[in-house]
Amino acid sequence: MEKKIMAIEEGVRHENSEGSYTRSNKPQAKPFIEECPAGRNGKRDFKRLGDAEVVRRYVETQDEEAFNEMVNRHGEKIFRTALRITRSTTGAQEVLQEVFIKLATRLETLSEENKFSSWLYSVTANESFAYLRAEKKYRSDLSLEEHASNGFEIEDWSRGSGDPFSSREILEKMERAVGELPVAYRTVFHLRDVEGLTNPEVSKVLDLPIATVKFRIRRARLFLRARLSDFV
Repeated sequence: MEKKIMAIEEGVRHENSEGSYTRSNKPQAKPFIEECPAGRNGKRDFKRLGDAEVVRRYVETQDEEAFNEMVNRHGEKIFRTALRITRSTTGAQEVLQEVFIKLATRLETLSEENKFSSWLYSVTANESFAYLRAEKKYRSDLSLEEHASNGFEIEDWSRGSGDPFSSREILEKMERAVGELPVAYRTVFHLRDVEGLTNPEVSKVLDLPIATVKFRIRRARLFLRARLSDFV
């Protein structure tokens, strides 16, 4: 497991080094395949199956190849999300291990109507919050206005023109600005604008009313707009 965590962490670092702090390209869902085909080496080719079928096969057979496919397919997004929430490589590693454990032991509790990726994001967010609580770094009642104590006025993100993500300098400042957001806002921003989840999906993952999700994402964007006002 430690080797997989190191490989995932290295992949995220490489992704960040290329300035890819943008909305992720969500892979297209694979068609449902009833039987798992064999690859050239005779092993089952889980890469051709969708998440639901890989999960079903692991739950029914405890197939290690199916589990490894889930880890390879989703490990980086788990680590990336945990890193964004905890702002700690150590924290993200601990969260990743906990999520792997739950992935191996609790998948049978996943109902058919629940989307696997949403379940995975929910477990990751909960474990990240648990880590912050243990480190006494999490206050769920902290407001954006309380956090922003340097006296600037929040402007509307929609003002200004051009692409706000057009240079490495802006990306680096964006990264720092996102890190200044309170965790509740940072989490919603990451899931919505980086991972590309919809408002209803974020609502389900975090167990929040959609109105709260919309409010937090808007306030987070306004906060970031103010922080990047010198560039846009």
